[in-house]
Amino acid sequence: MATRLDGKVVAEAVREGLRGRIQALAARGIVPCLSVTIVGDDPSSHIYVNSKDKAARDLGIEARTFRFPATTTQAELEAHVRALSADPAVHGILVQSPLPKGLDESAVVDAIAPEKDVDGFHPHNVGLLALDRPGHRPCTPWGVIRMLSHYGLETRGRKAVVIGRSDIVGRPMANLLLHKGLQGDATVTVAHSRTPDLPSVVREADIVVAAIGRAEFVKRDWIKPGAVVIDVGINRVEDASTVKGYRVVGDVEASVETVASAMTPVPGGVGPMTIALLLSNTVDAAERLHPVG
Repeated sequence: MATRLDGKVVAEAVREGLRGRIQALAARGIVPCLSVTIVGDDPSSHIYVNSKDKAARDLGIEARTFRFPATTTQAELEAHVRALSADPAVHGILVQSPLPKGLDESAVVDAIAPEKDVDGFHPHNVGLLALDRPGHRPCTPWGVIRMLSHYGLETRGRKAVVIGRSDIVGRPMANLLLHKGLQGDATVTVAHSRTPDLPSVVREADIVVAAIGRAEFVKRDWIKPGAVVIDVGINRVEDASTVKGYRVVGDVEASVETVASAMTPVPGGVGPMTIALLLSNTVDAAERLHPVG
């Protein structure tokens, strides 16, 4: 049975490591500030934003949330983001996605000052990631790397398959696994919906990162015995036997735990790491914007 890679435990370790740094900033009169902007009335987005706010405040990070109606124009949203970028009291800026139809998300991200882009999506930070230079890393794949490190799971010399090529997870995950170091130096294949004979490709992997957004897509017989499996997916499937009428599952079917050596649960795996690394990026930004000396 696979070792459970508990994201809640690792996320708490990340937060604990931030407390002293936040106190050191406070001693210099600096309170790390995370600004989150949400547009529209998507219920899931509002729940997620509320979770970010609470996590920030619990750690001593100032959380500023701006809520805009779905009728907000592109010009209004970009002006708002540029104002936050110019505000010296704000260290981290995040615009919750997805945005309502008609709004250009890429243009909004481009309007964020790269040094305050704690999501790691600005082209400047994407370039730094590709070149393995210091900069803000996308929170979910960066959280995966931190989880592998916490559990002492080396990727050096291993074959890794990342299933999914999104800008949020798949592409940055592949880049991070290629970087030099104990949680890098992997031989990486990025697979996706157009990859021929996907099961055969996955069977070659020592490490599988599933981020394709399809419920229980990866099957037990796709996984090489002893492989490490990171399930990034969060999907709702109907289940009349539950009180809510649905259950939450990942992109990997649960039976994979009988062949994998280690595996993240869903929920409770990668999810908690995303918020923890968002807070970490915010503290990083505050320190870089207010260097000692």
